[in-house]
Amino acid sequence: MNIKIKLLAACLIAGLAHVPAYAINEWAGTSGSQFLKIDAGSPRAQALGNAYVSVADGPEALFWNPAGAASATSRELQFSYLAYLQGYKARTLAYLQPLGKTILGVTLNYMDMGGFDYRDIHGEQQWNRANPVQNFVGSVSLARGFFDQKLQIGGTAKYVNEKLDTNRYTSVGFDVGAKLRLVNWLGLGGALVNIGDWEDMPQGLRLGADINTRYFTISGEWMDYEDDDSRYGIGLEVHIPEDLLSVARFDLRVGYYTRDNTGISENGALQSLGLDETSKVSFGFGIYSSELFGYGASIDYAVTPFGALGTSQQIAVGIQF
Repeated sequence: MNIKIKLLAACLIAGLAHVPAYAINEWAGTSGSQFLKIDAGSPRAQALGNAYVSVADGPEALFWNPAGAASATSRELQFSYLAYLQGYKARTLAYLQPLGKTILGVTLNYMDMGGFDYRDIHGEQQWNRANPVQNFVGSVSLARGFFDQKLQIGGTAKYVNEKLDTNRYTSVGFDVGAKLRLVNWLGLGGALVNIGDWEDMPQGLRLGADINTRYFTISGEWMDYEDDDSRYGIGLEVHIPEDLLSVARFDLRVGYYTRDNTGISENGALQSLGLDETSKVSFGFGIYSSELFGYGASIDYAVTPFGALGTSQQIAVGIQF
């Protein structure tokens, strides 16, 4: 691995894994495909401070806890776009297809970093190598509910292709998850993610619970990646039911996640809100209508300030048919 690849990998680990250089865990960088930790494909999870494993449902569940896909009752298609940090972007497509009581899910996730200032050993800019970071993940999932959906289980097989500079790395991994809801207001969930060669991808464990009512949901999640410290997230979602608004259901979301600080933002709007020194909070909303031209449709949005690194924003549009 030449010096340029080493520098690029260090930037990805420090910026994309949410860990500043002064506080890197002793195991940081020991696993490849660090981009798998980014919450691409799920604005709801991002807005709830990553406290999503027990409430995951619909196409977004395929990226977080595949068991949540078991709740689907019709075909669902969702597209999301994530504008992450330092020009890093992700586009995801997720599809759910009921097969009797079993749900089949398929996802495509393409990420890249444009506008990279790539120079040779003499300092000359290399225009034909301006996009040295390109990552792709394709997955197939199966999920099923039991005991009137009180227990849901699911599994995912995924193909990972990572490009750093001129080198490409491929690997295969798996996710398995479960959700349990013995009573309507209390849910439990867990998932093992990125199961495979630990040098190829960051294996992790997610455990969570939620309290759910008609008007609000409080969720919590503890997560532990083998190459990072254990972290937790807490989320609050306020529901305005569709029958009250007559046109759609509206959800407001806020979350807190114990990522490390990433400096002070110079954004005036964030400074006026007192959010210029935090990377731990996130916000978002969701709109869902069951009758849009005869189809179910949804829009979800999330934003997370990352201090000096910038702001992460994600939007998703879904349809049920």
